[in-house]
Amino acid sequence: MPTCQNCDAFVTPDYVRVFAPNGVDRPRVCPACEDLVRDGADVREARATRSN
Repeated sequence: MPTCQNCDAFVTPDYVRVFAPNGVDRPRVCPACEDLVRDGADVREARATRSN
């Protein structure tokens, strides 16, 4: 089961396929991350906390 490198939350294989670079099994950030967000091909600190 793939997990996020930042928060160790479960991510689906489809999420990894779409959002992780080729050859990487764990994305750097996921929707469950409160402190980081995807910004195009990069990752940046969240400007505001996200509530689920």
